[in-house]
Amino acid sequence: MMKITPNYMEMKASDLGQTKAFYTKALGFEFTDYGPEYAAVEGGPVQLGFAAGKEPAAPMPTFETDNLEAALDAVEKAGGTIKVPIFAFPGGRRFQFLDPSGNEIAIYQADS
Repeated sequence: MMKITPNYMEMKASDLGQTKAFYTKALGFEFTDYGPEYAAVEGGPVQLGFAAGKEPAAPMPTFETDNLEAALDAVEKAGGTIKVPIFAFPGGRRFQFLDPSGNEIAIYQADS
């Protein structure tokens, strides 16, 4: 049986530099930059990532799995709509889907 655990929240930042400065000053967050368009707050039980851009404006819950293909299959069989097929990113692979209410969710598998 595959394991899926919520551990990440991804949000958009229309101005990534300004967003990082705000969270650093307001909440004391320390960021790890992953290129010019992505930064993350890491180390806690739930990590927080900011991607440059405006869409989607709502936060995107991100779940970790130990079997990405099985998770994709389970989402499809349950009626989820795949919005972004499996793709690689620095540190792993993921896909994004819409639940029946239209919420966008990502599931990823970290590189071993």
